Amino acid sequence: MILRSEVLENDFVRLEPFEDRHREPLRLACDADPELWPTFYHTSLGGDRFDGGWQAMRDQQAVGTRIPFAVVRQGEVVGLSTFINILRADRSVEIGTTYYRPEARGGVVNPAAKRLLLEHAFACGAQRVAFQVDQINLRSQAAMAKLGAVREGVMRNDKITWTGRVRSSVIFSILAEEWPAVRATLDQRLAAFG
Repeated sequence: MILRSEVLENDFVRLEPFEDRHREPLRLACDADPELWPTFYHTSLGGDRFDGGWQAMRDQQAVGTRIPFAVVRQGEVVGLSTFINILRADRSVEIGTTYYRPEARGGVVNPAAKRLLLEHAFACGAQRVAFQVDQINLRSQAAMAKLGAVREGVMRNDKITWTGRVRSSVIFSILAEEWPAVRATLDQRLAAFG
């Protein structure tokens, strides 16, 4: 699996690999919902923690262990999503560190972005795309189910978040052979947004 860092675009969103020009627009997007950040595992991108989180992602991007994307809708950065846990030999990758401004949630942005990321991962040779969701984040779990990802189970107390809270992660995945059906469902959802 050779996962490439490149612009991904459809009629609804444009995913742009992080560049310095995304820093301040993303900071503004991340400051729009400070209550959400305690559910994130490794970092907060809200408030005064943004710079450290941004730099950590840029450092990982530079060495190829993370491919972060700014999610752009109608010319405005509305959030981010990333490829992480890139296991080239195992042809497995995780989509994570996904965040959208509150007004970008519940509409076309997430399914359109996931459509692009999943298509790209499978086109690059992935056999499995995984998602790890904090067990307390019911909104994200519902989004995974709606997406068509299979719930594999819960890894209990598997992480300690940046706040010190012990987290359990719900694992979801989509396999290459499941992708055509998931893609068809996603395409139907996106067609409704016309």
